[in-house]
Amino acid sequence: MTTKAADQLVGELSSRFARTLDDALPPGPLALVDFPDHSNVGDSAIWLGEIEYLARRNRLPAYYSAIDDFDDGACRAAISDGPILIHGGGNMGTLWPRHEAFRLHLLHTHRGRPIVQMPQSILYADPAATEAMARAIGSHGQFTLLVRDLRSLAFAQEHFDCAVHLCPDAALMLGRQQRAPARVPVFALLRSDHERAAGGPDVLPPGVVADDWLDEDAGQKRRLRLSLGLGRLMTRDPMVRRATRQRRLAEWRLQRGLAMLSTGELVVTDRLHAHILSLLLDIPHVLLDNSYGKVAGFADQWTGDYAGLMRATGRAEAFDIALACGRPLIVDG
Repeated sequence: MTTKAADQLVGELSSRFARTLDDALPPGPLALVDFPDHSNVGDSAIWLGEIEYLARRNRLPAYYSAIDDFDDGACRAAISDGPILIHGGGNMGTLWPRHEAFRLHLLHTHRGRPIVQMPQSILYADPAATEAMARAIGSHGQFTLLVRDLRSLAFAQEHFDCAVHLCPDAALMLGRQQRAPARVPVFALLRSDHERAAGGPDVLPPGVVADDWLDEDAGQKRRLRLSLGLGRLMTRDPMVRRATRQRRLAEWRLQRGLAMLSTGELVVTDRLHAHILSLLLDIPHVLLDNSYGKVAGFADQWTGDYAGLMRATGRAEAFDIALACGRPLIVDG
């Protein structure tokens, strides 16, 4: 297989994302909802990529919201007959019920209004939940679903009566990123939640440092929120304040993730966005799947020809590959 450098692959995939959205996105002022106000760096990377695309098209949202601060009336007032964009990710289905319930609410409450689901990975473990979503999509009538892998595409085409398009992840719109100098031979960014694949050693071999990116520094977060509170004094527009807050939080989380990945000369990961951000940073890495095939499905479709990508079926094998591929690390000081 011919491999591609990070610059080439990121350019191709970001262009593919933009072309797909250009075709799928209806005209009019729009809302971007389900802001990821939580610690998972990957969701912040997705959101910033969505904003980057919209900014390039001069279509920044007229209405922003997370789940908790979404207001149907305020959304209608802000966008008139324009579309609602639902933040992408891997939460369509039964794994993340709160996001699924919000998606159903939008479909039931905003019938006839174009709704575009930004690129998702799909997993339904309950046929009744599949049927509930199928009914909501069918009765809504103007839902467009973007998916990130062939398994999700096949499932959606079988079960949902709507436009379905294959599309890369929005985080690729961030483009290539600059990495900091590595400090350890191998950094393992490994899931600690219910999407973690079963099995794998708990003891790390020498030369491997492991962490997940779900824990945030409480002091840094308080200082950021204080700064955001002071910034509220600069404008009376509540939507401008909300948009600023969301961007600052997402950028802070993204930078934390980029710094973590840059720790290693090589990376081992089973997180999809640790894979995508490692590609943006051009860090060689060994990729493991998650619990239901989301990570492997994305790599099979979009990133499998990255020159810095290696793949493994278990953590022990991944550590062996990474350590064997590493080179002596010299750290100044």
